[in-house]
Amino acid sequence: MTPKPMLDRVASPADLRALPDRDLPQLADELRREVIEVVSQTGGHLGSSLGVVELTVALHAVFDTPRDKLIWDVGHQCYPHKILTGRRDRMLTLRQAGGLSGFTKRSESEYDPFGAAHSSTSISAALGFAMAREMGQPVGDTVAVIGDGAITAGMAYEAMNHAGHLGKRLFVILNDNDMSIAPPVGAMQTYLNSIASKEPFATLKAIAEGLEDHLPAPLREGARRAREMVSDRPGGVTLFEKLGFSYFGPVNGHDVPMLLHALRSMRDKADGPVLLHVVTRKGYGYGPAEGADDKYHGVAKFDIATGRQHKTPANAPNYTAVFGQTLTDEAARDPRIVAITAAMPGGTGLDVMQKRFPARVFDVGIAEQHGVTFAAGLAAGGMKPFCAIYSSFLQRGYDQIVHDVALQNLPVRFMIDRAGLVGQDGATHAGAFDIMFLANLPNMVVMAAGDEAELVHMIATAAAHDAGPIALRYPRGEGMGVALPERGQPLEIGKGRILREGGDVALLSFGAHLSEVLAAAAILEAEGVSVTVADARFAKPLDSDLVDRLHRQHRSLVTVEQGSTGGFGALVLHHLAMSGQLDRGGAVPTMTLPDRFIDQASPAQMYAWAGLAAEDIAAMARGTLSSAQSARIVRLR
Repeated sequence: MTPKPMLDRVASPADLRALPDRDLPQLADELRREVIEVVSQTGGHLGSSLGVVELTVALHAVFDTPRDKLIWDVGHQCYPHKILTGRRDRMLTLRQAGGLSGFTKRSESEYDPFGAAHSSTSISAALGFAMAREMGQPVGDTVAVIGDGAITAGMAYEAMNHAGHLGKRLFVILNDNDMSIAPPVGAMQTYLNSIASKEPFATLKAIAEGLEDHLPAPLREGARRAREMVSDRPGGVTLFEKLGFSYFGPVNGHDVPMLLHALRSMRDKADGPVLLHVVTRKGYGYGPAEGADDKYHGVAKFDIATGRQHKTPANAPNYTAVFGQTLTDEAARDPRIVAITAAMPGGTGLDVMQKRFPARVFDVGIAEQHGVTFAAGLAAGGMKPFCAIYSSFLQRGYDQIVHDVALQNLPVRFMIDRAGLVGQDGATHAGAFDIMFLANLPNMVVMAAGDEAELVHMIATAAAHDAGPIALRYPRGEGMGVALPERGQPLEIGKGRILREGGDVALLSFGAHLSEVLAAAAILEAEGVSVTVADARFAKPLDSDLVDRLHRQHRSLVTVEQGSTGGFGALVLHHLAMSGQLDRGGAVPTMTLPDRFIDQASPAQMYAWAGLAAEDIAAMARGTLSSAQSARIVRLR
C-alpha cells in the first residue's frame, strides 16, 4: 500500500469531521488510491465505488453518522464508506469467507443502518427511519444515496410519492453517473441527462437563491418566478419537485468544496424531503476503469498499472455464455423470439443477441415487475418472450409471475441465471428459492439443466413450448465440459433420464449439482455400493414414473438440489406420500440448502457449509443403507 498520511488520521467519521475542509480533497485522493489498491487484490465492485469517493467524504463530513442514518442503495459502492467507518484494516478480507461483505450489512457495523444488495430500496428505508424519528426514536437525519439506474425502478417512485405526501425531513442524493451495471435506459434517463446538461445553471441557481434571501419580501417572489422562468423546465419545476421534494442541483460530484456547500445548505434549511442531484463518473480517477465499457463495475484481481484482470482460464464454457449464444441461434431461426432483461444484458448473456438482433432485445431497466408483465403482454400478442433474470432478482416480480403469467397461462419463458449459491456476492444474490416459488404455481413447467449440453436442449424445449409458462434454471460459472450439441432438441416435458444403473441406492439430482452427485456415486462405488444416478430434468411436471421406479428398485432414494426446502425434494415426497408408497418403507432423504442464509465464500465452500458436497451426499446415502439394513433386521425378528 502506498503512504496515505491524511487517511491514516481517520479511524472513524468523527476523525474526518475534525479535519478542516481544505484537507478533505487530499483525503479523497488518498481514499481513492486505497480503494484501487484493495480491489486490485480482492476483486469486487470497483467502478461504482470510485465514482462516489468525494461524495462519501462529504457526506461523512456533513452528517453525524452513525446517529444520522446513511443508506447506500444497492450497497455496491460502499467500499470508501467501509474504509472510513472503522473497517480499513479488514478490507483485504472483502467478499471472502469470514470477511467483509461486498455490500452494506447491519450485523457488520453500526454505520450500516440498512443492509442492501438489490436496488431501489434506499428511499423507502430512509423514509422509515425518518418516521421512526418523528415518533420519538433516537434517529437523526436520514440520507438515501440512490443511483440513476436504481431510480428507474418503480419502488423508488412509490417511496418518493409517499415521502412527498408525508412532508417530513428526508434527504435523497441522486448519484447520476449515466451508468448502471450497463448504461441505463428509458425516458427517465433521458430526463436526467437533460437536467444534468444544464450544470452551469446549478451555480446560477445557488447564487440566485442566496440573493433572494436578502431581498425585500415584495421583490423576493418576483425574483423566484424569474429564476424559475430561466430554468428552461416545464412549469419551472422538476419532476422531483412535483412529487413534493425540494430539488437542488445538479452539482459536480467530484468537487469536494461544492459538495460540502450543497450538503450543508440542505442540512441547515430543509424542513421536508429534499433531493440533491449529483453528477459523477463511474470509475472516476482510474484510467482503465473510465475507459472500459462497463467502467469496471465488477472486476477480478487486477494489475493497477495496466488494469489487466487476472482471470483464471475457464476449463469449460460458462452457462451464461452458452445460454446467450444458444438463444441467439434460436432467434435466428424463429422471428417470434424476443428477449427481456432488467438492466443486465451482459450479465445474462443477452448482449450476444442484442448485437445481432437489437430490435428484439428489450432492456427494461431495473424493473423486474414491469419486465415480467411486459413479457406477458408480448406472449399474449403472439411473440415468444424469453425473460432472462437472475434468480434472486426474479423474486421482485413474483406477483406478476402469479397474476399476469401463470393465471392467464401465457407462454413466457423464464431463463433463471445464478440459480443456487453464487460465491462472493453471498446470501443476497443466492438463487435459493425459485424452485419452491415457481413449482407451486398452476400451469408452470420448471426445468433445471444438469450440464451445459442439457441447457442447450432445454432452451430448444422452451422455444417449442407454447402451452403455457416455462422456467429454466442454471447456475453461475462454468459447465462440466461436456460436448455441446450443434443444435438443441426439444425434450419430452416431464421426463428425466438415467445416467448410470445400480441396485443399492438411487441418487436423483435436479439441476446443476449433477456433477457433485456423480462424484458421490464414484465414492460409493469405490466402497462397493451399487448406485443409480438419475437426472430429473423437471421438477414440474414431476417424472412420477421415474420416481416410482427408483423408489421401488432401490433400498433408498436420495434427492439432491441447489435450492431451499420446499422445492424438488418436497415434490418427490408429496408424490410418494399421496400414492401410498412411503408406507411401504425405503428411506427418501431430501438434500437441500439449509434453513439459513449462507455468507460469501467460494461456491464450493458455500456448498460444503450447506452439507451438499460430494462427500456429504455419499455420507447421506451410506447412512440410509445402514438404517434400511437395521430396519430389515428388526422386521425379521
